[in-house]
Amino acid sequence: MEQPASRRVATPVAWIALVAAALALAVALLPAPLAHADDDLAADAATTAPAAPAAGPVPNVIITNFTYGDAPAEVGGDFTLGYTFQNMGRVAVQNMVVTVDGGDSFSIAGGTNTFYVDWLDAGYSLTQSVPMQALGSAASGAHAVTVGFRYEYVDAGVRSSGSSDIRIAVPVVQPDRFQINDPVLPESTYAGEEATVTMAYVNKGKADIANVEASIEGEGIESAVPSQYLGNVASGGTGAVGFAFTPLAAGEVNATLRISYEDPNGEAKTRDFPITLNVSESIPDTDEGMDLEPEPEPTVPLWAWIAGGAALAVPAVALAVVLARRRRARHAARQTDDGDWDDWDGGDPEAGTLDGVAADDAGASGFPARSGDGTRPGDGSSADGERTQVIADGDDGMRR
Repeated sequence: MEQPASRRVATPVAWIALVAAALALAVALLPAPLAHADDDLAADAATTAPAAPAAGPVPNVIITNFTYGDAPAEVGGDFTLGYTFQNMGRVAVQNMVVTVDGGDSFSIAGGTNTFYVDWLDAGYSLTQSVPMQALGSAASGAHAVTVGFRYEYVDAGVRSSGSSDIRIAVPVVQPDRFQINDPVLPESTYAGEEATVTMAYVNKGKADIANVEASIEGEGIESAVPSQYLGNVASGGTGAVGFAFTPLAAGEVNATLRISYEDPNGEAKTRDFPITLNVSESIPDTDEGMDLEPEPEPTVPLWAWIAGGAALAVPAVALAVVLARRRRARHAARQTDDGDWDDWDGGDPEAGTLDGVAADDAGASGFPARSGDGTRPGDGSSADGERTQVIADGDDGMRR
């Protein structure tokens, strides 16, 4: 049976296709040719090996901002340290530990100095606050606080670790504890005479006070040394400064005492102390030999005269009484003696003789005449040996 024309044509084409496929398969199965010495092995590897992913840069964590309050930290005082840190890398960081170290100048004022952050994406930032205190041993000036970061990150499928330590400076100041006492004024001041005002001071701070100067100024006064330099005052140092001046006129005088110095932080300070003095007129000098008006004698009051007179009158009255008594006693004694004379046997008193001795002879020599028994008239001796009193008549007829 005769086949159609279309079959007769398709049969050779199919055989050709089969042969071509077999040749292609045979070529594919042939081994690769051996490399020659002059071939570029690096170029062949680049064209045959797949490209590995490139690793990114290591992430860095830095502090972008920090604060310590509105003023520098004062020694012994508390302050809050705030800081902001940021991931500057291209990959996130994980398991971050943050530590704050104040060194020898600062300490943590409560709480801990270690913080944990589990994740911080690339480009992101966080802010933390730490309560701190400036130690008493810290000197004036800037002191470092170190903030450390320890973290991990994954880049190109590989886990790695990184760290960074950031130091920030916090200024510390010493408080001004330079104490100056109030001026001590003189008890009295006179025009034209020099006076002195003193002021005591003490440095109670822990740092030196530098370049201390003192001065006095005001109207109506003059001073040979209006300003003086005292130098430095060490911690705990004490002293006093004196201001010598002369008021020019009497009346109220106003002056200003000024103390200037540099505090422990190097800042210049000035403190003024106004004073007011009541100046008296000067006392005039008196030359030797100058006649001075005698001071008036103190006037004795009337009652003193009366009291003095009464005091003198009492002994005068007593004396008068005593004398009067003596006179009466003598008069009584004379009366008694008159009676005894009349009865005396020694002789007649009218005859003017005593024991036979003439009265004229008795008084011729100016001494009383002796009687015949060796006694003198009037010597108070009687015949029996007892003393008697001789009474003679005077010219006036009175007996003595």
